[in-house]
Amino acid sequence: MKTSSIIARAVSRLFLLFILLAVIFLFQGDSSNLQHLYIVTKSRWLFVFPVILIGGFIFFFIRCTLKKYKEADSNWLLIINTLVLMAYCATLFIRIYELTVRR
Repeated sequence: MKTSSIIARAVSRLFLLFILLAVIFLFQGDSSNLQHLYIVTKSRWLFVFPVILIGGFIFFFIRCTLKKYKEADSNWLLIINTLVLMAYCATLFIRIYELTVRR
């Protein structure tokens, strides 16, 4: 149980640090390219998976914080959710960075 709490704290803090660094990096340079970046999809269902991931992260982060990382199952679910969310955010960041650099 101690291992899962240490890993859960580390992964969640690392995720929040990555989000902060990505936001700083994108807005550091010329942000006028971001004003003309639009997301056009044929289906609204495209946004369901990211919303579920973000909602799951918020839920498990609050739950683990309130329980003080003492429930091993919640810790492992937070770890898995955060790792998948980190991979999704990394691909999204790379795609947005490619679209803004070309202009």
